[in-house]
Amino acid sequence: MNVSQPEILNQAFELGYTYTRSTGPVVGRFLTELRDRNIVGIKASDGRVVVPPMEYDPDTAEELSEFVSVGQEGEIVTWAWIKEPREAHPSEQPFAWAMIKLDGADVPMIHWVRADGESEVSTGARVRAVWADETIGFMTDINGFELV
Repeated sequence: MNVSQPEILNQAFELGYTYTRSTGPVVGRFLTELRDRNIVGIKASDGRVVVPPMEYDPDTAEELSEFVSVGQEGEIVTWAWIKEPREAHPSEQPFAWAMIKLDGADVPMIHWVRADGESEVSTGARVRAVWADETIGFMTDINGFELV
């Protein structure tokens, strides 16, 4: 008895996401301002200034649209020291992740702080943005913060 083997069908397939996502009017404006070396927040319904800006109020879900320029300096609210940076970290040298409340903002943002050692960083310390040599409209246009 001759039993034939079933034909195996196959097709080359590559999983990918071949689309791009629009940043929208709020995040797009924030990134454009970063490209131009400016930092903006957005005014929430209770008057607080949130950086980075968000499209909707976190308390009321109201759509937000009133942009506010904030300073490039601010204060460390809290922080954590990274002794051994990993490949995905923004620095090859030890650094601090910090919640930074920029001048003119009410809500702190997370970014990294350059420092020669953990003992230099403290809650309440003043920092200023360090801009990338070439700004392109990404969060990495702020290449960390340095102690003032």
